[in-house]
Amino acid sequence: MQDPRRATPRTDQVLADPQVAAAVTRLGRPVVKRAVTAALERCRTGEVDASQVVGVALAALPLYPTSLRPVINATGVVVHTNLGRAPLSDAAREALQVAAGTNDVELDLATGRRGRRGAATLAALAAAVPDAGEVHVVNNGAAALALATCALAMGRTVVVARGELVEIGDGFRIPELLESVGATLREVGTTNRVRLSDYSDAIDESTAFVLKVHPSNFRVEGFTSSVPISELSTLPVPVIVDLGSGLLAPHPRLPDEPDAATVLRAGASLVTASGDKLLGGPQCGLLLGDRDLVDRLRRFPFARAVRVDKLTLAALEATLTGPPTPVAAALASRPEDLLLRASAIASALTEHDASAVRSEAAVGGGGAPGVVLESAAVSLPADLAAPLRQLDPAVVGHVVRGRLLLDLIAVPAEFDEAIVEAVRRVAKDG
Repeated sequence: MQDPRRATPRTDQVLADPQVAAAVTRLGRPVVKRAVTAALERCRTGEVDASQVVGVALAALPLYPTSLRPVINATGVVVHTNLGRAPLSDAAREALQVAAGTNDVELDLATGRRGRRGAATLAALAAAVPDAGEVHVVNNGAAALALATCALAMGRTVVVARGELVEIGDGFRIPELLESVGATLREVGTTNRVRLSDYSDAIDESTAFVLKVHPSNFRVEGFTSSVPISELSTLPVPVIVDLGSGLLAPHPRLPDEPDAATVLRAGASLVTASGDKLLGGPQCGLLLGDRDLVDRLRRFPFARAVRVDKLTLAALEATLTGPPTPVAAALASRPEDLLLRASAIASALTEHDASAVRSEAAVGGGGAPGVVLESAAVSLPADLAAPLRQLDPAVVGHVVRGRLLLDLIAVPAEFDEAIVEAVRRVAKDG
């Protein structure tokens, strides 16, 4: 009898299969060919039949043309750094599709001449912060502060309170960032207290500006004092405020979180902030403030190194002009509504030891440290945590006192059924 392995198809025959050809279009030929080659080798060794080669190759292909995987954020942290911070709105995602192709990012279609890059985005940002004389966007929040320091304080000094020399994510430290672009720091005050006289005594002819940094990921309590912007603005040098969190205006649920509008009205010369945290947009850095100062930064040579790309410009514009972002929706959610959703999910999963519980959520992403957001969660056996993370989309919660909590504050309601199906699937497989 003829060895069935001799029926192994040729590589080009498998690649010509309509399903495989469609995968090539979606994922690229090298990725698909590797899967086909592996399937053919299994066929030659007799592990799979020739008629199974296409199916085996397709099953081995990645689900997405990127190693990133979608996640349902049930951690109870609204802006989760490890999960990509702010999820974009549907409007921003649609804007990304336009920006991904050829577009008029730097072309005036009416005249056919070169136009200002991201003019509509900058106009939207200016409209959102009318207290700013001028605005500019760079590729992240740290870059905004680095640009300001490089342009204004290279070879000069920056006066900053000792208690504001903070460390941000992944071990990056504000003082090291400033020194890396040529500034010398002059620390004033103590860890817990600083006075206006500390700043004024430190200012001399070498001072470029006074920097006030929002301690976005920690709080100092007890015997403390700081100097408000309104008093710092009386000093004879510019005052730059690094907000970090990207809150443009006061938020009723975050009354103690500083915002750009209030800070500028208090007299700050320049505000730097992120666009991908409480603003709920793509990762970028915002510079808002005095017109002449922002123009100076925009024209400084280093500005080219931190220039924002077309994808970010499109997503930021849609964030500023479009419907409320997922972050805004999460912050506006009512605990009672979240508890009703949790109860409905738990009722569908009663056979899997599910229950609805009240929970406490956090803003995250370096915003509103210590602020507790009332929320609700679905409580499940802790041993479901790991298998839920392996699904597509992955469901990521957090384990508290031996129970897995799937907090709903950052989960859009349309994903509730997906959570039910995910739990049923892993419980069945277990």
